Amino acid sequence: MDLKEKLVSSFMAFENRIDVDAPVHEIRNEAIKIFETNGFPTKKDEAWKYTSLNSVLKKDYSVFPKHENALEFSEVKSYMLHEMDTYKIIFIDGKYSSHLSQTTHDGFDVCLMSSALNNPKYRLVIENYFNKIAEKDGLTSLNTAFATEGAYIHIKKNKLVNKPIQILHFSTGSEEAVMLQPRNLIVVDENSHVQIIERHQSLTDNPVLTNSVTEIFANKRAIVDYYKLQNDNKHASLIDNTFANQKQESHVSVHTFSFGGKLVRNNLHFYQNGERIDSTLNGITIIGDKQHVDHNTLVHHIEPNCESHQDYKGIFADNSTGVFNGRVVVNKEAQKTNAFQSNNNILLSDKATINSKPQLEIFADDVKCSHGCTIGQLDESAMFYMRSRGIPEKEAKALLMYAFSNNVLESVKIPEIKTRITKIIAEKLGVNLGFDL
Repeated sequence: MDLKEKLVSSFMAFENRIDVDAPVHEIRNEAIKIFETNGFPTKKDEAWKYTSLNSVLKKDYSVFPKHENALEFSEVKSYMLHEMDTYKIIFIDGKYSSHLSQTTHDGFDVCLMSSALNNPKYRLVIENYFNKIAEKDGLTSLNTAFATEGAYIHIKKNKLVNKPIQILHFSTGSEEAVMLQPRNLIVVDENSHVQIIERHQSLTDNPVLTNSVTEIFANKRAIVDYYKLQNDNKHASLIDNTFANQKQESHVSVHTFSFGGKLVRNNLHFYQNGERIDSTLNGITIIGDKQHVDHNTLVHHIEPNCESHQDYKGIFADNSTGVFNGRVVVNKEAQKTNAFQSNNNILLSDKATINSKPQLEIFADDVKCSHGCTIGQLDESAMFYMRSRGIPEKEAKALLMYAFSNNVLESVKIPEIKTRITKIIAEKLGVNLGFDL
């Protein structure tokens, strides 16, 4: 039995464990039918032309992982942003960890999807937002069908959340191979502001496949500042599907830092439903060995007077492969749009590859839109200049690569994240960059 057959046959057992009278019961049933029809994407699908899931799907994953292992704070502290005070929503093998989490709050709801999906207190928000912008493709529908746990965050009107919220998913490796499907719903009401940090981390070398879905709703004049830190081991694979729906004058930024994992696919789709909206999608990728990272982005400009900015930097060593497929769509009504898209890459090895496909689809005539892509090696003249000033070759290369990615780091609004990312970059490059970390 292959993984698709196993998942479809497991759905009946899953349904028997949950409340079939819950409002999402029909949504789940419809979603499993879509997955049964579409299955997993293949390279025949245009959006997956350069990314194959074959090697990932061959494992015999446990669909319903056991929840036997508890973790102590000391075991996972290094993976947290512990340098500052944050709210924490922590999951261990897909199950909420109450003793590691910290969700005390005032004026906003931070709880579990399992509670929100079944508690009448949250029913109105679930009915209005759950599964409203997530696409109906095979992978997203698979997550919808099995959606039970994840983070539910509702920031109510006129609320400035006083500290960032961390969403952390840990896999203990208690089983030979496990598949996790977290589901996050983030609703930020009018005039509110929140910062969110998300991380998936495997603690052993046992294979892990995570199929995650996050829906973000930014209402009028809302600000959402989202950071994804991907630095997992070489036996963990992540398919991250994030969808953002923005209303008038809202600002949403998503920074994706991809430094590890066997296969990482980031689907990041923004929909601008209002005027004077700003969307920012930035990313840094640094990988080696046989690692694979694929960024697939979409910004859909639906109404006039909006902006979007995409800036993705990639550094690829050894036999690693990268993919960037960035698409900007500007509707006929979306006049005065300003859309910028850039993807720049450095190949450190003759065997490293990058497939880049920036796309603009413009149906309006009064817009400022640009896109660009570069693929090359380190600047030899800059290397010569630094070496002539007594800087060793290894450190000179590292400084050039850090400078290459620094403009993305400059857009990070949380200093502690910037420091953490700088330290990871130094570790990836194998040098001490001389910063006070």
